[in-house]
Amino acid sequence: MSEEKSSFTIKDRRLFATENEEVPKEESKEKAEEKSKELPKEESVSAEEEQKTDSKVHLPEINFPTFIFSLNASALLHLGVIDDPATGKKVKNLPMGKQTIDILGMLEEKTKGNLSKEEENLLKNILYDLRIIYVKEQK
Repeated sequence: MSEEKSSFTIKDRRLFATENEEVPKEESKEKAEEKSKELPKEESVSAEEEQKTDSKVHLPEINFPTFIFSLNASALLHLGVIDDPATGKKVKNLPMGKQTIDILGMLEEKTKGNLSKEEENLLKNILYDLRIIYVKEQK
């Protein structure tokens, strides 16, 4: 099998000025397209190079507790307990909150006997708290 390397071109269209110059106003779309055609292809980045820069981003370890915490955060968001990161506002969507709680309940049932004591307690406590919040929000 031969592997094809895909690449794409990044064009920096930001406007810069030195200390004594003013930043030029936005150019028309046509002029910007003409200038972009004149740019050298040195700015081309391969998919492999992009993966190297993506690997520098620190993400939490993927394990059962982080998965449960992720579902917990989703449920809390839908129950209106925490702010939506996109809007910064609390939004209640009780059916979605219930669905996430039900998913956690299903995980508890399907993983019974396969979890460590800490993981089992984590899931049990999170489910208890979410169910209490859901019942209070329903009223």
